[in-house]
Amino acid sequence: MSRHVPGARDEILARVDAIVPRRPAGEVAAAYAAIERPYLRRHHEGGDLVDLFAERAADYRANVRRVSRAELPAAVAEVLAGRPGVHGVPAGLPGEWLTATDSATLVTDPPAARLDALAGAVTGCAVAVAETGTIVLDHGPGQGARALSLVPDHHLIVVGADQIAADVPDALDRLDPRRPLTFISGPSATSDIELSRVEGVHGPRTLEVLIYS
Repeated sequence: MSRHVPGARDEILARVDAIVPRRPAGEVAAAYAAIERPYLRRHHEGGDLVDLFAERAADYRANVRRVSRAELPAAVAEVLAGRPGVHGVPAGLPGEWLTATDSATLVTDPPAARLDALAGAVTGCAVAVAETGTIVLDHGPGQGARALSLVPDHHLIVVGADQIAADVPDALDRLDPRRPLTFISGPSATSDIELSRVEGVHGPRTLEVLIYS
């Protein structure tokens, strides 16, 4: 709107704010904390959350592999070598993850116009959910813009064992709801009326997950 009428967008948002005045941040936090949550917040106590997450993520047709921290660079290089071409990586991705990968095959924060030509993308994550096999990106350092995780046909996500939460409520407690959140449960897929599954329609056709500890 403001592209055609300078200031129109700001004026509209100011009117909305006037109707529902902003509340102090401390007041909002207190009101959120006061919400009753009588539901069970953790369904898994004492079990191996990493094994459960790996099992559930694989159920969604993700290719999942567990490695040690020392094995991670070689594992990343091996996965990318299986997809020849240039891979997009976000700024802030830990450099030690890529020490075994040819830097000539990597481009940092590629512009949107180049995303479709990439062989794939490599990102970290904000949290993962053992119960559902879901990975959540909040697009902070090491995760990049949302388009980087949606446009390339292949997505490699590195998950630390300490990032795996038991259940969705546990995961949400670790996230900032003010950030843009992308929930990923397996490769992008949809089905037509006859339930014929098609992958890669709304995002990556192939999802690979490396879990390190």
